[in-house]
Amino acid sequence: MKLSRTHLKKAIKRYLPRSFLGRSIMIIVTPLILLQIVSTWIFYDRHWTLITRRLADSVAGEIGFVIDEMGRFENAQRTVWLSRAASDLGFYFNFKKGEILTNSPAEIGSGILNTRLANSMRERVRRPFHIDTWSHERLVRIKVQLPDGVMEIFVPRKRLFSSTTYLFIMWMVGTSLLLFAIATMFMRNQVRPIRRLSAAVDNFGKGRDVPNFKPEGATEIRRAASAFERMRSRINNAMTQRTEMLAGVSHDLRTPLTRMKLQLALLEDSPKVDDLKQDLREMEILVEEFLAFARGEGTEEVSSKDIAVLVADVARSAHGLNKKITVETKGDLNILVRPNAIRRCITNLTVNACTHAKKVEISAERHGKFVEICVDDDGPGIPEDEREAVFKPFYRLDSSRNPQTGGTGLGLSIARDLARGGGGDVILGASPLGGLRAQVRLPV
Repeated sequence: MKLSRTHLKKAIKRYLPRSFLGRSIMIIVTPLILLQIVSTWIFYDRHWTLITRRLADSVAGEIGFVIDEMGRFENAQRTVWLSRAASDLGFYFNFKKGEILTNSPAEIGSGILNTRLANSMRERVRRPFHIDTWSHERLVRIKVQLPDGVMEIFVPRKRLFSSTTYLFIMWMVGTSLLLFAIATMFMRNQVRPIRRLSAAVDNFGKGRDVPNFKPEGATEIRRAASAFERMRSRINNAMTQRTEMLAGVSHDLRTPLTRMKLQLALLEDSPKVDDLKQDLREMEILVEEFLAFARGEGTEEVSSKDIAVLVADVARSAHGLNKKITVETKGDLNILVRPNAIRRCITNLTVNACTHAKKVEISAERHGKFVEICVDDDGPGIPEDEREAVFKPFYRLDSSRNPQTGGTGLGLSIARDLARGGGGDVILGASPLGGLRAQVRLPV
């Protein structure tokens, strides 16, 4: 039972509209359709059935009257009587003397009209009959068995149909289409502020500017838009303060580091002095990493940039590491990004690959709504259970990464932070070259 309910829910969700506009229109239209179905059922069950029965009774009564009265006349007078009856009633009579109806059951056919007319014929004519409603487009042929022959009557269809049926259906369909158009127009106006809010949130998440955005629409939508504006202001202030503080601290550290370098240069060489110089170099690298991060995360404006050009620049800069680097780009890679931030992101990944591998391949290609940049190497790689941990600041893999090769444990952390600042991400995986693949996904 649970399995069938699950399948039923999935089937329903598959055919339900996914957009807010579609669901809103469905909420409005569904009761309207149900109302029309109920109205139509009541109309056909009550009004149309009643009208059809009365029309059928009238036609059957007139046929019965003509046949009963015809029995009082002789042949010549019978012809005159049928001519007068046809003129007054609008019927066409054709008496076939000596003919006999077949012994098959009465031909009635299906439908409310045939059923009602047959019942009326049984009640008012009380003679064997056939009904043919399909041979003629505008006439209904009725054959009645008489003692000396068969009376063939042609009845105009308009005598058995009510035109109010079509008028009712036309009014229902017309008003429904009109109401549907009005509802769609109003719902579009209500959904438009939600779409604008969604676009503003998406652009802000991608690190792009949101110009001329203001709360509009219904009260609830205005509240959500105002909350987004306050959140955006708080996040921007926090990011600015963080960047300024990081840049200030890193800059201030340069002065004591410079003094320490001068003092160490005046000392005689010894193992302890060499250790201090090594520690000082590591501190300088750390300070440079902080400054680079602050520059990349600062107030850089978003602009249109070709990722292929960025990748080529990074590869040229990394050639000084004396490693084999190949670059491959495909398709149109021109997107809105913070160029320096993304260049720093790709540079960190490339330097990390060159540090631990002999061969590095950089590729960039558009996939749907994302541009994917892959940095592959043939190095030792990173165990799968450690691929998220390496994004933590100052985290290094001592077992697979030699600490003597340098690095502060901030490269991957800064790369992911810069990518996420533009609405993307950095994902680590296995490389086709046998080492590590660092994949940068940037939204188009």
